[in-house]
Amino acid sequence: MKIHNVKSGDSVYKIAEDNEVLTEHIMDDNQLSGLSNLTIGQPLVIRDTGKRSIVVNGFAYPFTDYDTLYAALPFLTFLSSFSYHAGADGNLTLLNDENIRNMAKNQGVGTLMVVTNMGTGSFDDEIAHAILTDENIQDVFIQNILDVAKERDFYGVNIDFEYINPEDKDLYNNFIKKLSEVLHLNNLLLSTSLAPKVYKEQPGVLYEAHDYEFHGKYADYVILMTYEWGYSYGPPMAVAPLNQVERVLNYAVTEIPSEKILMGIPNYGYDWTLPYEKGTRARSISNSEAIDVARFKGATIEFDNIAMAPYFNYTDENGKEHVVWFEDARSIEAKLKLVEKYNLGGVSYWNINKMFNQNWIVLDDMYRIDKV
Repeated sequence: MKIHNVKSGDSVYKIAEDNEVLTEHIMDDNQLSGLSNLTIGQPLVIRDTGKRSIVVNGFAYPFTDYDTLYAALPFLTFLSSFSYHAGADGNLTLLNDENIRNMAKNQGVGTLMVVTNMGTGSFDDEIAHAILTDENIQDVFIQNILDVAKERDFYGVNIDFEYINPEDKDLYNNFIKKLSEVLHLNNLLLSTSLAPKVYKEQPGVLYEAHDYEFHGKYADYVILMTYEWGYSYGPPMAVAPLNQVERVLNYAVTEIPSEKILMGIPNYGYDWTLPYEKGTRARSISNSEAIDVARFKGATIEFDNIAMAPYFNYTDENGKEHVVWFEDARSIEAKLKLVEKYNLGGVSYWNINKMFNQNWIVLDDMYRIDKV
């Protein structure tokens, strides 16, 4: 605890910012009836929370359950509304997200407009190529983003362009620079989502057009998609093994200012049928559902100390063996410790559509959440 004596020019907002505490705490702890009810020389008790403040982003869909969203909002800095689809002609397919945007704003959470190059159900390299290679289309596209962001009172924009043609890398960089300049002139924030690279020239269509150094220079925040090592059509393993996440962070902090990095955290797991056969699909499962399955099947939950993730095996009603990898309080704590270890700006959850109370409890115990 510390005592701050009010001086000329002080305000509750300034004192809160200088001491990295919430204005609400100063108001409540000192029984202030209004933001302007300060007297020079007045002593104010300031909490010493002992916790570092971080940025927390969560992706959500318009159909996200409102109770689940309401439970998550106190722990978010930004709510990213997924997603506004880019057209090859520079137009945008709008999202009916008014309800979740209003819920976020009522809780003091900044809303981000997520723009993707998604076509029919998947990311489309041809949409990205059309926008990046035609200056006129690109100008129309940027103006459309700006118009929608301002009209819908977004705090900023998240660009999530994936599977871009490797030869379009420089064009994508130029687009990010141009968009950054336009958004910043209009007091809007820019974040970008990048694939989990472990070195600069990493091959593969998912990685080659994602330039960590360039995005680190022009974006306000860079979201690293540090998940999907275990994925729907892949072999059984943790979705975000800690050792793999650290490989990405070890590289990322050499290219991007660490305070701009938001480390991706998955809010889900997968249930694989064994023996695994290439081309078969694992079932996505929420973390709470995984616990329910383990309990119902009488399975013992194990913990992998390299991946720092829980898993269990069970037999279904048809005699088929299964393995489930998911997240729990231990795996979340291990991931959140990386924020401190690498001095990151914070974390980003993909996604917050499923209730996972343990996550918010662990997060709140370890860090304070920045609010806009």
